[in-house]
Amino acid sequence: MSDYDYDLFVIGAGSGGVRAARISAAHGAKVAVAEEYRVGGTCVIRGCVPKKLLVYGAHFAEDLKDARRFGWNVPDCDFDWPTLRDNVLADVDRLNGIYQETLDNNKVETFHERATVAGPHDVKLASGRTVTAKYILIATGAWPVVPEFEGAEHSITSNEVFHLDEAPTRIVIGGGGYIANEFAGIFHEFGAHVTIVNRSDTILRGYDAQIRDRLLQISMSKGINFRFNAEFEKIEKNDDGTLCIRIKNGDPIACDVVLFATGRQPNTKGLGLENAGIELDKQGAISVDEYSKSSCDSIYAVGDVTNRVQLTPVAIREGHAFADTVFGGNPRTVDYGCIPSAVFSHPPIGAVGMTEAEARSRLGTVKIYTSDFRAMKNVLANRNERALYKMVVDAATNRVVGLHMIGPDAPEILQAAAVAVKAGLTKQDFDDTVALHPSMAEELVLLK
Repeated sequence: MSDYDYDLFVIGAGSGGVRAARISAAHGAKVAVAEEYRVGGTCVIRGCVPKKLLVYGAHFAEDLKDARRFGWNVPDCDFDWPTLRDNVLADVDRLNGIYQETLDNNKVETFHERATVAGPHDVKLASGRTVTAKYILIATGAWPVVPEFEGAEHSITSNEVFHLDEAPTRIVIGGGGYIANEFAGIFHEFGAHVTIVNRSDTILRGYDAQIRDRLLQISMSKGINFRFNAEFEKIEKNDDGTLCIRIKNGDPIACDVVLFATGRQPNTKGLGLENAGIELDKQGAISVDEYSKSSCDSIYAVGDVTNRVQLTPVAIREGHAFADTVFGGNPRTVDYGCIPSAVFSHPPIGAVGMTEAEARSRLGTVKIYTSDFRAMKNVLANRNERALYKMVVDAATNRVVGLHMIGPDAPEILQAAAVAVKAGLTKQDFDDTVALHPSMAEELVLLK
């Protein structure tokens, strides 16, 4: 008989926590999970999944207009936000049920309540009960950051945006990262007047400069407004419910909704981590080693709460590697090199590997190949929007070290191309591959 109630207790039932629990149970461990909100985590409940469904919904605005050029007698169409909102939330409910079913089928016990760390092997539940576990895994994710200033309580974050009673006609979005640009594209297509307020002069920091400049150019041509080097000073709520945004060194902005997308901080506050001597970094993330072990030998952490790479597929891999390491007799680490990423803006971005600036800094001499073109569909639709594909090559080895794309379906194309970059293929390998014509993806093997 074990000296503990469980072999593993997971705090947080997001993508990383669920994967770790399921695989650990498959290895024979007795596992329990505590989740204070809903099973599925940020991605499934209030992140990438419902966001992507809104992106799909937003695309119909342009598709319906383009359809006329392709011979379809499409009438003027109205958009009904509550219909899309409710259908998206219903799909979230469906996925929540599937995640719960996965835990149940793997005989993982679920506590639908908050849990905190009471010691190296002790977990305290909100109901007052304390349970013990040989190992504890923290997988509580991250939480949106809202700047502190007068009237900030009148704003929302990506947590609340999926539940709006009605689509705003004017929305101000704080931030310049992927969440800000994605929702800017979504609400612009829904007919809103969109203003992005960014405290720096750069959007999508970390992405290749040419690609992010192209998105800025396209977004501005569509009518999305940008306020750069701007800082929120105050939000005033008017008697009619509308808002007035006061910006330092800038004109005020009238709007219906203020959405902050200014980053996400690791969700460690109030978890009782001090009770087990768990060390945090300057951002409040749990410090872990390559096997996801914290400063306490019996407590591990995976996913956004560690602030290594805040991406769902990374959390899943970390959770799986943890389970194999601790319960599967197969110590494994996660390779963080060449992780592909996407921005589901309008148009979307896909990227993998080094940007041009990173490559020049790390490798010295590089070769750059680009294709700047108008997709066939955009030509017939009389849409001037241009795609841009960029390949970064190590001049010394001819190895492709980065691919960066903006254009229709860029993330879908990039996923396959990322395999080539991860595998270390050369520019010649791309050149030797016969083009698939006519397609946008063929540009990758025709780059000059």
